[in-house]
Amino acid sequence: MHWIQILFEVEKSIAIQLEEALVAQDALAVTLSDAADQPLFEPELGATPLWEAIRVMGLFDATTPTETITQSLRTHFGSSLPQYKVEILEDKDWIKEWMDQYKPIQFTDKLWICPTWLEPPDASAANIMLDPGMAFGTGTHATTALCLTWLGKLALSGKSLIDYGCGSGILAVGAYLLGCSKLFAVDIDPQALQATANNAQQNHIPEACIGICLPQDLSTEPVDILIANILAGPLINLAPTLEQLVQTNGKLALSGILTSQTEQVITAYQPWFTFAPVVEKDGWVLLSGVKTS
Repeated sequence: MHWIQILFEVEKSIAIQLEEALVAQDALAVTLSDAADQPLFEPELGATPLWEAIRVMGLFDATTPTETITQSLRTHFGSSLPQYKVEILEDKDWIKEWMDQYKPIQFTDKLWICPTWLEPPDASAANIMLDPGMAFGTGTHATTALCLTWLGKLALSGKSLIDYGCGSGILAVGAYLLGCSKLFAVDIDPQALQATANNAQQNHIPEACIGICLPQDLSTEPVDILIANILAGPLINLAPTLEQLVQTNGKLALSGILTSQTEQVITAYQPWFTFAPVVEKDGWVLLSGVKTS
């Protein structure tokens, strides 16, 4: 089976109208994507930000008369209808195409992420088995990579750790595979907690070793290590709370922070922590320190 796709590149102001018009023409799917490599940093809670330049793609059954669709769009938009391109999309094994995009990712000499359908390149390493494409984090984003690389360089045997803002639980899973014996995975989103539970099971973490909970249900007993990959604003607001969860001489790692936000976050935690040099990747930073008081 083939499909027809109609492609537009438009400004943000018209993208939603165009999406609605394509849906009204019985598009099987409408996709909006970035047309100018514009990152969207730290949107407000509940916001759905859009890029300034957007690629809009409407997908239709191959039997759909293309001229009928385009004529309807011309009637709707008149002279303001953006230029478009019509293409035939050949049928493929889309699941295989998607799977072929993903390969194991190495963070340190002893830590990898590996898709569940592949054999780990190094069976003796700590291999996080994870399906790419899940929500909440799969290791490809710079902030997650920074956190995993930091964890992979620590001596974690027998340590306790909190993954605060756990998302998929990828950091907690990695910490367990690297030797942590007691883990707490915390998030405000119940779907994140379910994703973490699924990934913990996929990676054979005993239920007795990991507590997965909402923040209000987290034990107040301090741990050896706390890692929080969230965003700068919440990290600043949470500083007094997170400080109490780390024991004296314990380690802290914070990410989800833009380079320009570094000093603000350091200032919020400096009363209690001594920080190591900042580590940066793709405009994001990792702050790590030791609790001294």
